[in-house]
Amino acid sequence: MTERKRLGLIVPSSNSVMEVDFYRNLPEDITLHVARMYLYDTTVAGEEEMLDVHFPKALSDLATVVPDAVVFGCTSAGALRGNAYDAKLCEKITEVAKCPSISVIASVRKAIEKLKLHKVAVITPYIEALNQRIKASLEADGVEVAAIHGLGIDHNHSIGMVKPEEIFQFTMEKVQGLTVDGVFLSCTNFRAMEVYKELQAKLGLPVITSNQVALEAALEVLGKNNSRL
Repeated sequence: MTERKRLGLIVPSSNSVMEVDFYRNLPEDITLHVARMYLYDTTVAGEEEMLDVHFPKALSDLATVVPDAVVFGCTSAGALRGNAYDAKLCEKITEVAKCPSISVIASVRKAIEKLKLHKVAVITPYIEALNQRIKASLEADGVEVAAIHGLGIDHNHSIGMVKPEEIFQFTMEKVQGLTVDGVFLSCTNFRAMEVYKELQAKLGLPVITSNQVALEAALEVLGKNNSRL
């Protein structure tokens, strides 16, 4: 029998989307194992508490399953304190879990570079304070953020309740008419993976999402083909 690989995922406790996107798209020989960090409000203060108080416990718990790779599953928290902090966060995951780690926001930047996107539009469910952290993370790698539009939701459970068709409509409203190379739909609790291919076809532009690129990166680390995503 083929030996199964274990993919660890650390998500905010109120995230109801990312693990669903992952287990729907993982190969049968990769199992998913999730640890949760308490988060109620999707605000700077809420995410700082999540990082400082709840992340270490979630990581130590997840390490006991002996994962083959671990994804830190929060885009905005990864961007919250800058790219250098996000890199250190991943180093901590690797140190404790003894395996490769994957950052969502770093995976986004890698995908943008791979697609040779120089000027992007960003769609989020966030409040403006978090939008600015996402913008700064992308621009630190030399990407021009032509526009960033958020739904202004500060409650993570509510983000997960936004329907895919609402994401599609909001994106079309905000992106049509812009001169950009591509579109990034940010947030691991956003059901954007369900509509990104439809948006891509409609806009005639590359469209990437947090969960899609993080899963692609995880599959690459685990030596699996990710071309079907």
